Amino acid sequence: MRKLLCLFLLFSGLVAAAQLQSPEQFLGYKIGTRYTPHWQVVNYFKHVAQNTPANVKLQQYGVTNEHRPLYLAFISTAENITNLESIRLNNLRLANLAKDRMAPQENAPAIVWLSYNVHGNETSSSEAAMLTIFALVDPANSQTKEWLKNTVVIMDPCVNPDGRDRYVNWFNSVVGTQYNPRLDAREHREPWPGGRSNHYNFDLNRDWAWQTQVESQQRIVQYNQWMPQVHVDYHEQGINQPYYFAPAAQPYHEAITKWQRDFQVTIGKNHAKYFDRNGWLYFTKEIFDLFYPSYGDTYPLYNGAIGMTYEQGGGPAGGLGANTDEGDTLTLYDRAIHHFTTGLSTIEIASQNAGNLIKEFRSFFNMAVSGGIGEYKSYVIKNGPADNEKVKALLELLDKNGIQYGSGSGNGKGYNYHTGKEEAFSVGSNDVVISGSQPRATMVKVLFEPNSKLVDSLTYDITAWSLPYVYGLTAFASKANIPVGAKQPAAAITNTATDAYGYVLKWEGVYTAKAVAALLQKGIKLRYSETPFTIKDQNFASGSVIILKKGNESLGNKLWDMVSQVCNEKNVQLHAVNTGMVDKGFDFGSSRVHMIKAPKVALLTGEGVSSNAAGEVWHFMEKELGYPVTLINATDFGRADWNNIDVLVLPSGNYRFLNDKNAAEELAGWIRKGGRLVALESAVLQLSRQDWSVIKQRKDEDTVNKKDPYRSLFVYENRESDAIPGTTPGSIFKVTVDNSHPLMFGYPNYYYTLKQDDIVYDYIKEDGWNVGVIKKFDQLAGFVGHKLKDKLKDGLVFGVQDMGRGTVTYFTDNILFRNFWQNGKLMFCNAIFFVGQ
Repeated sequence: MRKLLCLFLLFSGLVAAAQLQSPEQFLGYKIGTRYTPHWQVVNYFKHVAQNTPANVKLQQYGVTNEHRPLYLAFISTAENITNLESIRLNNLRLANLAKDRMAPQENAPAIVWLSYNVHGNETSSSEAAMLTIFALVDPANSQTKEWLKNTVVIMDPCVNPDGRDRYVNWFNSVVGTQYNPRLDAREHREPWPGGRSNHYNFDLNRDWAWQTQVESQQRIVQYNQWMPQVHVDYHEQGINQPYYFAPAAQPYHEAITKWQRDFQVTIGKNHAKYFDRNGWLYFTKEIFDLFYPSYGDTYPLYNGAIGMTYEQGGGPAGGLGANTDEGDTLTLYDRAIHHFTTGLSTIEIASQNAGNLIKEFRSFFNMAVSGGIGEYKSYVIKNGPADNEKVKALLELLDKNGIQYGSGSGNGKGYNYHTGKEEAFSVGSNDVVISGSQPRATMVKVLFEPNSKLVDSLTYDITAWSLPYVYGLTAFASKANIPVGAKQPAAAITNTATDAYGYVLKWEGVYTAKAVAALLQKGIKLRYSETPFTIKDQNFASGSVIILKKGNESLGNKLWDMVSQVCNEKNVQLHAVNTGMVDKGFDFGSSRVHMIKAPKVALLTGEGVSSNAAGEVWHFMEKELGYPVTLINATDFGRADWNNIDVLVLPSGNYRFLNDKNAAEELAGWIRKGGRLVALESAVLQLSRQDWSVIKQRKDEDTVNKKDPYRSLFVYENRESDAIPGTTPGSIFKVTVDNSHPLMFGYPNYYYTLKQDDIVYDYIKEDGWNVGVIKKFDQLAGFVGHKLKDKLKDGLVFGVQDMGRGTVTYFTDNILFRNFWQNGKLMFCNAIFFVGQ
């Protein structure tokens, strides 16, 4: 009987192998001669899984905003696939992350995770993914079968299906019978917003740690359940750039281990062997550094893996073929075959070094739990009465990243993030303590360290992101081990509707703003107080939202049920009041208490607008705040229905209509009649050039070099580093704010801003308010070139102009940066709901 079973299994395997098709056979065309839409990429992976079930498991792990499926394919030997769940659990034990106490087995397969097409218009990698999975299961390829004996390969064939299809569908609609390699041909000029980003115009490669997007949220759940030893992120760059692979460029974050650095070199040498054999050009150790924590290479590195970015020339201008400066034609096939080669090379070198990968992976996490990562051993987040919503948001981020935390008690000494000094502190019962001795200690260090060390200031991204600044919280970093108590589960707030004179919502965070947005959409009339008030020992700060029966008579006895239901859903506390007479402050009938009218909000998008900047506003309004926003193309400015717009948001961009005097005056006329304009970043710079704007860019002389007769003499090879002294690629400054102004309701008298440019604006002298200013050079974290240290002070950061019956709100810095800059979101809500009401 056993013999018959073996013969049956052998026969079944031969039949399946006979049915297995190569990508060319399945699709009907050679990879690289046509673009494959996402559904066909998925169908090919399904085909492989159906015909080689012993070696491939396909799992849908999520769905995109546009309802496209997200898949992972697990490829290995039949034995490994049968024991896949045991391998996963053992891998978590190696990382000290398993819930059981079983000892891990170090004689385990290495896990290699390959992520394709995170940028939708960098299309060649999904084509390469089909070649790669076929090579791994092809019965004729005995070499890959050897690699899979001690390796489990996880493939995500397309991280960003919405962006990929946006590009592929466009390209297929404009290409002719034959592709045209001339770069001036239309097929090399994709329209706004391009396919790089996801549905909401977000760059998913910068969202790993923050997980603001649905694709990231679903993917990182899976990633943290597997914790691979090797992760590769596939990309494309400019047409004329050769292939890039590891080792990466400096700066490396100091938390990256010597083993991780050295193994990048090992992998790079293996790739070079194949590229040399084929005569292909490549480069290493340039451009792509390992610092910012939210990339597809750095996030895995900070989680114990060998994380790498591979970059192939091509990108959105590549099409099916494009002329290069060297007179060659770079084809989609070329691009795909290069990615295919590095994919197999990565699996090969991982297989050859599987034992060391497992051993060093284990060592990484043993070092983490022993407290051997970084100088700070504990981080304390103060949770005062007004901090609850911000702390709640922070804990949600920690949970997403698997970072452990708990309660604490006692006293300590540590670095005060606000003052920048070592100070004594006490740990209250509501405070949060995060230990530096836990499996994800490296992530804790990277996300919480007050100021990351830079060995090279020429970086690819921002240089500061410490979470206490991002969330606007009082915090301490201590070199002492502060005991961590049990994790306190957040209690759900339950409001019970009772008949009262009114209810008050304390304006303390985005959760409350969500409740206000929902109440306004239900037609419930709201008021807010522009000054603090007290009723029967209850203190309410400026911006507190008041809900009264007055004005809501049409809702009758349904009012309080509706209000409590919304507030329960948004998890915010209602405070009952039984009188409109306050003990301190102004009564509810005072002129200092204003109606909140549900504003009709419009957002300019399209050509000339930064797609990422527009996406930040769009995503926040629609997916977080839950408030409707109308998207209008900037080129349709003249067709806008101004009678149906109360608030107009101009994200960073270059607006043609502002260069047209008549159109700019039309905008000014709308503001004077009561319109409320909200401008961010470069939109502010454009507005500052209008005659009617009250803010102006400050013109500063170069005080450092003006006395140096040789200031114009530069060395060519130092051309990149010579520009550094006059830049700030993303640093954190303390801003002094006027929290009596509606723009700053819910804030203390300071705000932490992320500054990414050297532009400084003069203070508003009349017809406006200097709501947020930098009075002195008050940098807290990140890199700032020495030439800017005398410049970034005595300037306006946030301002409001009174203009007729309307207002202009100026955000010179990005308060919604990648939607992870949590502390700026309430300010944006203030601009929408309060300013100019």
